Amino acid sequence: MKKIGQGCASGKIILMGEHSVVYGEPAIAFPFSGAEICATVRFQPYESWIESVIYNGPLADAPQTMNNVTSLLWQLVQQFAIQEPFYLKIESTVPPERGMGSSAAVAVAITRAFFDWLDLPATQDDVLYFVNQAEKVAHGNPSGIDAAAISGSEPILFQKGLAFESFSLNMDAFLVVADTGIKGQTRKAVKDVARLVEKSPAIAAKKLRQLGHWTKEAQQAILSNRPQLLGQCMTQAHHQLQNLGISNQHLDHLVETALVHGALGAKLTGGGRGGCMIALAADEVTGFQLQQHLLAAGAQNTWVQGLGVYAHV
Repeated sequence: MKKIGQGCASGKIILMGEHSVVYGEPAIAFPFSGAEICATVRFQPYESWIESVIYNGPLADAPQTMNNVTSLLWQLVQQFAIQEPFYLKIESTVPPERGMGSSAAVAVAITRAFFDWLDLPATQDDVLYFVNQAEKVAHGNPSGIDAAAISGSEPILFQKGLAFESFSLNMDAFLVVADTGIKGQTRKAVKDVARLVEKSPAIAAKKLRQLGHWTKEAQQAILSNRPQLLGQCMTQAHHQLQNLGISNQHLDHLVETALVHGALGAKLTGGGRGGCMIALAADEVTGFQLQQHLLAAGAQNTWVQGLGVYAHV
């Protein structure tokens, strides 16, 4: 056992396919290194302790809002027969409830920290085993896309009933992410889409199939390094998500701001009606310019990430 164990995890971005993925269409997600969570764990006398922005106190007294974390910790303790009390510190720049996978990211970071503390190698399958358990506590019946994207190092294509498909990300472009500062309303948006599917099945099915088509086209654009095509797919997807009632005025304003100021494409990301939007820039200079325009337009925070060789992002 080491004196200190350390583990980090990025946030995640859904590039394409939100909501339509629920109805069997593909979605693309990837780790987003612009925001991350880091965990450190060490031995301490007396009792186990958690230090975080949400809670600072004994593990035994942690609030219900941290049930996913406490459940994960007890599983790790039992799995590895840890007898010693520990001090766990969690530091995060991943905003919660913004569609960036904060719950999965904290579980990945903690799991990696414990494996490091115990001086054990941690494969992606090892990490996924524990993270998926924590995600069930956090979300009930998660798709698994957050855990898979965050625990890996490459984009994944996810489709219900099929294995995750990893593929390389090596595109001459930059992604700008902007936080509206408004909590996403994923559950309500999902329910509203379900009502639309029930009320007008043919119309809804056509819209969802089109989102799936643009997702597949976006994957091909990434694989063939065609930023212009990816941008077109992103903007078309946003307009369709608008038609499904997933966007809101603030998201639409930020998307329009990005497009007016030179983005190759822009759309909401995640559950919608809050959370974040993304914009594709042809180069780093344009990315930083978009960042400033989005902040001026009301974004609470922004990040820029290169889409070149992933290991160097």
